[in-house]
Amino acid sequence: MKKIEINQEPIELNKLMKFESLVSSGGEANSAIVGGLVKVNGVIETRKRKKLMTGDVVEFMQESYTIVLV
Repeated sequence: MKKIEINQEPIELNKLMKFESLVSSGGEANSAIVGGLVKVNGVIETRKRKKLMTGDVVEFMQESYTIVLV
């Protein structure tokens, strides 16, 4: 599992995906989320602005990422 370090929480799911280059644009992030391609803590998440906190796990494209506050 890969770690994504953030310096402030919460962070919105679509912003996290864009800033961490999991997708190439915010629009692509929104499409992936609304299309049911993203899981947060094992549950499909369709809210683009879902607030993520330390310890949350995001799954996308067969990869898992855990959120860590630095």
